[in-house]
Amino acid sequence: MQVSIIDIIVIAVYLIGITAFGIWVGYRKSPSAQQYFLANKSLGWFTVGAAVFTSNISTIHLVGLAAGGAKDGMVIGNFEWMACFTLILLALLFAPFYINSRVATLPEFMERRYGPPARTFLAVIGLFGALFVHIGISLFAAAKLFESFLGVPMILTIVVLSLFTVVYTSLGGLKAVVMTENIQVVLLLGGATLLTVLGLQALPEVGVSDLAGFKAVAFPGQLEMLQPIINKEGNLNQFSWLTIILGYPILGIWYWCADQTHVQRILGAKSLKDAQNGALFAGFLKITPVFLMVLPGVIGYVLWQKGAFQLPNLPGTDHPDYNTMLPTLINYLIPVGLKGLLAAGMAAALMSCMAAALNSCATLISLDIVKRIRPTTSDKQMVSIGRISTGLIMILAMLWSTQGDQFGTIFEAINKIPMTFAPAVTTVFVLGVLWKRGTKQAAMATLYLGSLIGVGYFLLDLPGVGKLFLDAASLENFTGLVSDPQHGLGIPFMLVGPMLTLLCILIYVGTSLLTPAMDEKLVAEVCWDHPLSFLHGPFTGISDPRMVTLILILTVAVLYTTIQTIG
Repeated sequence: MQVSIIDIIVIAVYLIGITAFGIWVGYRKSPSAQQYFLANKSLGWFTVGAAVFTSNISTIHLVGLAAGGAKDGMVIGNFEWMACFTLILLALLFAPFYINSRVATLPEFMERRYGPPARTFLAVIGLFGALFVHIGISLFAAAKLFESFLGVPMILTIVVLSLFTVVYTSLGGLKAVVMTENIQVVLLLGGATLLTVLGLQALPEVGVSDLAGFKAVAFPGQLEMLQPIINKEGNLNQFSWLTIILGYPILGIWYWCADQTHVQRILGAKSLKDAQNGALFAGFLKITPVFLMVLPGVIGYVLWQKGAFQLPNLPGTDHPDYNTMLPTLINYLIPVGLKGLLAAGMAAALMSCMAAALNSCATLISLDIVKRIRPTTSDKQMVSIGRISTGLIMILAMLWSTQGDQFGTIFEAINKIPMTFAPAVTTVFVLGVLWKRGTKQAAMATLYLGSLIGVGYFLLDLPGVGKLFLDAASLENFTGLVSDPQHGLGIPFMLVGPMLTLLCILIYVGTSLLTPAMDEKLVAEVCWDHPLSFLHGPFTGISDPRMVTLILILTVAVLYTTIQTIG
């Protein structure tokens, strides 16, 4: 499929317009460090929430959720709705300390709780996560997607989107990033809504006119959100209700509560209430991808089964490549012109994710590395370092993105890779704000040992490594020594997370009890008096974060019940 001149114009107008807008709202000739890195702490709850949401939605998200809907069904939506609960934890449990301690980065918060070594560790984790996952692999996925449905060469996509993003991010700082994200969230959700509506309208054309007919074509359980623990083959179900409940919080707390890329928007809020309600607003926005990104994958599966279009097979196999579902669906449903609008929406998803990660990298390098090495660095120098860092990180990410085809299923990879360190980071953050007896020695022992064990698990579960151990290079569909149900232990990676976390908790608690307690007054500034202290305080009406939390929980509960009943 070759791109039309109309689509090119639509995409060009969007790229130029969003870049100009970002520079206009964010650029200052001589900004202070707080203005550049934290938008002068001026962000309201709507801006915070929209920015948190769009910093999460990348092209991997769009492609992966559609592919997951086609391959695994609505159960993939649990990754979206469970995020609501971890965003609640961000709002109620963590945000009060992040805002009241007036830190500029999460590594800085870790230093206040555990000391300088913890700050260094988290800064390194943040940089690697942003470079290799948030930017690099997202850029590769976008390039593959644009090549699939617009015929644009991968290298051209990588270069063009990177240049536009790095310009407004480096010049405008966090203010430019979050204000452009406010526009991009509208375009992103609008494009996803258009695709969903056109998909539903296309169903009667292939003889599917009601829910019963839709369910008849879908595979068993495709419309159900909650899956049994044991699948029909008698093995542990990778996405059962148990794996979701136990496994997602391990990834979710690190991702939403302890990762600079997302939490930086919270740190830029103008008040604690804006930070809390911004996180909760992002929780409400996270409800939408189930209907606007997962459901189109299910619709695409039904259309494919009815012969509306063909999916290419995975190279060298007779298995369909579900990762092509989204571009195939777009080519089938979207006319010329609107295809450019959809492309702009996907560019918005990528650019918002990349801009968020670039800005967080610049902040980490400037404040957690350079400022610590050279405390006398001026604000002007800090901003210059941030701008230069943005460009350098982008160049490294562009180089890394060209290696994206060395991986198998990218969506699963970006969930499995963080499992190497997420259990340790989650343990240290949660127990750090809930248990005053936790010590700095316990934190470092947990971070180092927990991450080392996590890396060991990740390497053992690589299919190539497993085949070497088994001396069986010809094994087909082998997933790893830990996860493969036939030739391995058959433990899904979402259950490995809780196991690693339990081990991290034992390391943390045991080391804390064997080492001297920290200064009680200093710890009291970054730790709750008891686990439920965050629920106390005067009630401020319908906008009180605790009331908003209750509304969000009830909304998700009703939706879960409704979807499960329909499925």
